[in-house]
Amino acid sequence: MSRILVIDDDPMIRDLLSRKIIFLGHQAVACGKLEEGRKLAFDEDFDVVLLDVNMPDGNGLDLLPALRQASSNPEIIIITGHGDENGAEIAIRSGAWDYIQKGTSMKNMVLPILRALEYRQEKLANRGPVMLERDLIIGESSAIKSTLDLVAQASASDVNVLITGETGVGKDLVARVLHLNGHRSKGEFVVVDCASLPDNLAQSTLFGHARGSFTGADRSFEGLVKMADQGTLFLDEVGELPMELQKAFLRVLQDRTFRPVGGDREISSDFRIVAATNRDLDEMVENGLFRRDLLFRLRTFNIEVPPLRERMSDVSLIAAHQVGVMGSASASGTRGMSPDFVEALTNYDWPGNVRELIHAVERAASVARFEQTLYPKHLPTYIRINVARKTHANTAGTASLLNGLSIEPGTDEVIESRLAAAVNLKQTADKGDLVFPPGFPGNIPPPPSAAGSSGALALPELKFGTTGFPDLKNYRDRAEIAYLMGLIEYTDGNVTLACKIAGMSRSRLYALFGKHGIDPRRSR
Repeated sequence: MSRILVIDDDPMIRDLLSRKIIFLGHQAVACGKLEEGRKLAFDEDFDVVLLDVNMPDGNGLDLLPALRQASSNPEIIIITGHGDENGAEIAIRSGAWDYIQKGTSMKNMVLPILRALEYRQEKLANRGPVMLERDLIIGESSAIKSTLDLVAQASASDVNVLITGETGVGKDLVARVLHLNGHRSKGEFVVVDCASLPDNLAQSTLFGHARGSFTGADRSFEGLVKMADQGTLFLDEVGELPMELQKAFLRVLQDRTFRPVGGDREISSDFRIVAATNRDLDEMVENGLFRRDLLFRLRTFNIEVPPLRERMSDVSLIAAHQVGVMGSASASGTRGMSPDFVEALTNYDWPGNVRELIHAVERAASVARFEQTLYPKHLPTYIRINVARKTHANTAGTASLLNGLSIEPGTDEVIESRLAAAVNLKQTADKGDLVFPPGFPGNIPPPPSAAGSSGALALPELKFGTTGFPDLKNYRDRAEIAYLMGLIEYTDGNVTLACKIAGMSRSRLYALFGKHGIDPRRSR
């Protein structure tokens, strides 16, 4: 018996789907709010989640990424009364099983549920212990685990794989892990840097040449494609491949045969193709810069590698690993990282991704020389400046929010104490739940000193319940909620302005919204 969670604010739809699910022999659990659904998904195990889009407390699509992190890893089906192309794209890209409209027949609504359950049962039945050799890829975040799940799937077959992602995310490492875990691991892993192929020798470099085929060819050369026989041919930055070579590669992919430059016979090579790019190949196809038929051949299986800003919990792990690697190769031994060094790393957005992080740690170790602990002062100047600016902007944003209060922002303790005083927090004696005053924050009047002015907030006094003085974690969480709620009110839900005031990236701000179950559009 499978367990299915229905999250929909329409009681008739909830009842209808629940009855059908029970009729099919499964267990149904239903709720009418996103927050309730999120708690159920994390507290209990479900095989499938049916998620409505337009809910009274937010947009279901915003909850989708969080649901995918639930321990039971349920299949998620989006159900909506008002379908649109953008919503469908967001849902599919976020990992939804399907996107269906409520107006269709019950049969059409039930079919995706049955298919999702069949898929899940097969996946669980066939999933043995996957011993993925992944030493090259460091991280335990849900984002990188999802990527590794795809790597495990692709490693079990011999299909062509296209790895996509920003510069520096580690696409080459994913390609190597694919090779090491596939049945061609005993063969060669041959890298073709498509961005640096010499124009006059590209054909020769790839397909080889016969002796005397051109000036300087005093000996024959088998070429990179032949070197990859029984192994993996990795086309790095395949988006930079010249158009004339794209046509040649298409034929090689189709027939697995080619003719060396100046050669008189066809040569075969049995290899697996893995390609990587940071470019939008679909857009390049539309602009006539990349062959559509070649893209179809390369993208049999697609793996998207997330940017580091979407897996910030991995930053300290990657840094610690790199410090350990350098320590093993250094006479000075393994260094430690101070807490403020780690904090500086996690406060930077890493536009250059993992590559930039590794270079920064290497540089810090070089500057530290024989010191045994790394501190922020050892980091590159541009990173320290960026972090300092973000901290200053965050402080300035806090001062703006607390306009009318006589404080000089500058320390975390001052900021947090004033943030905590920004709302009337009440705790129930049993759970310590956070309760806001009715209509918060819109019901807060301007302070007496600012009578007649606009934008100033007179913030109620903090009150604690019977549970005593709170611990720092709960206190910080409440301060974050107070800040975010006030920030939404202050910016009227303008996320771009909110990011600027808070000194945060858009992804970081949305991560905080998600952490506390806040929808900036619904909280105004």
